[in-house]
Amino acid sequence: MSGTEYGAEPDAGTVYLVGSGPGDPELLTCKARRLLEEADFVLHDKLPGPKIIDLLPDDRRKDVGKRAHGDRTPQSEINELLVEHARDGQSVVRLKGGDSFVFGRGGEEAEYLATHDVPFEVVPAVTSAVAAPAVAGIPVTHRDHASSVSFVTGHEDPTKPESTVNWKALAETGGTIVVLMGVTRLPDYTDALCEAGMNAETPVALVERATWPNQQVATGTLETIVEARDTVGIEPPAITVIGDVAGTRDSVVEFLANESGVGAGTDGSAPATRE
Repeated sequence: MSGTEYGAEPDAGTVYLVGSGPGDPELLTCKARRLLEEADFVLHDKLPGPKIIDLLPDDRRKDVGKRAHGDRTPQSEINELLVEHARDGQSVVRLKGGDSFVFGRGGEEAEYLATHDVPFEVVPAVTSAVAAPAVAGIPVTHRDHASSVSFVTGHEDPTKPESTVNWKALAETGGTIVVLMGVTRLPDYTDALCEAGMNAETPVALVERATWPNQQVATGTLETIVEARDTVGIEPPAITVIGDVAGTRDSVVEFLANESGVGAGTDGSAPATRE
């Protein structure tokens, strides 16, 4: 029986690129949870929820996360650690928030491992790009509002000579725009979309730390969302949802059990919850 079959021990010397989902440990896949329990060593980001991190023994894990304007572990160092531990015959989990192949550098790590002849396996997960809006009561597609969705990074590689995100094209395409890692640059891209012709009254929502105990939501429009962000105190990590679907939250939030005891409205008050 190989290490990829259910219930088997992970193969020694293999790296598992594992997504943790949005942060609630109950949203880990069965395979992800099993690999975390059986791995010899786990290299994790800061984005897996605190309850997931708490599942990992201190002596079998290393925090190699990055924070905007904060401590950072260079990607080159992470790559070398993956190879080093695998060549020591260990089964290694590289744990990331969301899905490792959606703005998670999983592709870069896969290429590095392949270049260094290290076997690896990709374990997909629920991406926060879809999960965060969903738990806030916002579908990224809706028959009445959006038949397409675009996923965009709000934090590009700083070494790029210029942005490769075409906000004008996104404004003209229509549908839903989901921006990951875009809290700090929110004024830049909301202005860019308005300048490209998108209606300033287009609904926008920010979802911070979706499924975590301190989840928060701010809602507004392209014109007002920066003020709403500041009123609520939204900080990274957060997802931005732009489009008519963001306006559907108002019709469901009163009955949304996901929000019980967490979140906030744009005025900073607690959201309506279902008793």
